[in-house]
Amino acid sequence: MSQNEGTSLETTISRIVSRIETKNAAREQALAESRQVIRHAANSIRAIHRNELEQAQKLLEQGRERLGTIKQVLANYQDLYWAGYVQDAQKEYTEARLTYALVKNEPLPSPEDLGVEDAPYLNGLGEAASELRRYILDILRHGQESSARSEELLDRMDEVYSYLVTIDYPDALTGGLRRTTDLVRGVLEKTRGDLTLTLRHQVLEAALERAAQRNVEGQ
Repeated sequence: MSQNEGTSLETTISRIVSRIETKNAAREQALAESRQVIRHAANSIRAIHRNELEQAQKLLEQGRERLGTIKQVLANYQDLYWAGYVQDAQKEYTEARLTYALVKNEPLPSPEDLGVEDAPYLNGLGEAASELRRYILDILRHGQESSARSEELLDRMDEVYSYLVTIDYPDALTGGLRRTTDLVRGVLEKTRGDLTLTLRHQVLEAALERAAQRNVEGQ
């Protein structure tokens, strides 16, 4: 091997290493940002259940900004963008954002509105519908709102499920949506049963109270 050939190979390897280092730095930054998105989404959902909606909105905005940063960082590295962890962050953010919209009775934003891909959106939508179970149970447990509100939220869960169940494509395209849809169905059926039982108890209690009142008035 000649001197020139050795120098040429050294230069080639140096350039390759430089490109890999740059790509790895982008990967590390995207991973860190993805973890923060997931953390903000989880904290936002907790704030929603505590009825701290202003705090939830702030966390959602922070998550949205970090998703934008990820797209910028990985703009030249589509293999890293589609590696999975970005889609996980998008799914968690979508779940939190759609849970907020469902609880606030707002129109549901689209994937384009949220800046996420289709598969993470669909799975996030399913998980948001499932998250309503906890909100409904809190209403029933604490009497925070009328039973009509619980029925309204249950109808939204049912609506989401009725759409998701029509999407029948390979998991490679939908990110495992069939499993998410099955989970929504289970949560929906269980929540419907709990709500029905609670409403029956409320009717029975009201009837007993009326009977007791009549007895008092008749004495």
